[in-house]
Amino acid sequence: MKTTVFLGALTVAGLAAGAAGAATLDDVKARGTLNCGVSTGLVGFAAPDDNGEWSGFDVSLCRAVAAAVLGDPTAVEFVPTTGKTRFTALASGEVDMLARNTTWTFSRDVDLKFTFTGVNYYDGQGFMVPKALGVSSAKELDGATVCIQTGTTTELNLADFFRVNNMSYEPVPIETNAEAQQQFLASACDVYTTDASGLAATRATFETPGDFIILPEIISKEPLGPLVRHGDDEWGDIVTWTLNALVAAEELGVTSANAKDMASAATDNPEINRLLGTEGSLGEMLGLGNDWALMAITAGGNYGEIFEKNIGENTPIGLARGLNAQYTDGGLLYTPPFR
Repeated sequence: MKTTVFLGALTVAGLAAGAAGAATLDDVKARGTLNCGVSTGLVGFAAPDDNGEWSGFDVSLCRAVAAAVLGDPTAVEFVPTTGKTRFTALASGEVDMLARNTTWTFSRDVDLKFTFTGVNYYDGQGFMVPKALGVSSAKELDGATVCIQTGTTTELNLADFFRVNNMSYEPVPIETNAEAQQQFLASACDVYTTDASGLAATRATFETPGDFIILPEIISKEPLGPLVRHGDDEWGDIVTWTLNALVAAEELGVTSANAKDMASAATDNPEINRLLGTEGSLGEMLGLGNDWALMAITAGGNYGEIFEKNIGENTPIGLARGLNAQYTDGGLLYTPPFR
């Protein structure tokens, strides 16, 4: 098993090294579309509707990057990927970036030769169980069967948690969230474990969500964010600073509704002016037009707008901002200056 994992890592690293020789920005511009890797379907984060139209928290980042680079938030080809296929899709050049609930870890950054361009959701692994199971803590799960997605950090976290607490479990391996939901509802497993945000999103789709509870324990740190291939810093900068622009816009009070007005009549705040391209040449530094951030913000709103629309407390998913609030509100969101 260890040999297989090691060889798999070498394969992905080799693909990444080969694909990094191409300038992704040039490829995206020549193609006229951004190929964005997303999950196979997680409501609120990335999921297609009946007409095949994708929406969600992660989808909005793809659209913001497309708007910044191509001036068109609809110029995106969404490529569904599983926990197993996502890294190969990025390394081979099938996708230009991943925006699909991927945890930033040392080995993924260094050994697999990827560059994480920031954190767009601070999360942690949790557990969901039927109320009928009669437990109120993850420490009461000794002997449970657990549905768990393969090729994810949750596998190792689960093993560590049960080992530390001297408990045993029987894994029920699944590849997609849809499969996990099916197995869990069919009672093929007692517990479903994944990122707490994913549990909330999944529970929101159940016919009777009140019949299921998310246990209080959070057993890991899961900084989720977009990633690109090593070796193409120009493209990495674009994805990094597009995410930063959405975060900064919320902090500075720039919204999808007022951004164009602020850009047409320069404000008294020089950082807002630089962000929106009415002062300085930040766009030129990225190889983009000076309105790149303006286009990204008007595509779907600033970070707060995107959060509230897709996964916030007034949606069926009902997530509070928590760690994902601005630093001025006690959260972890903090962007470097635009200067």
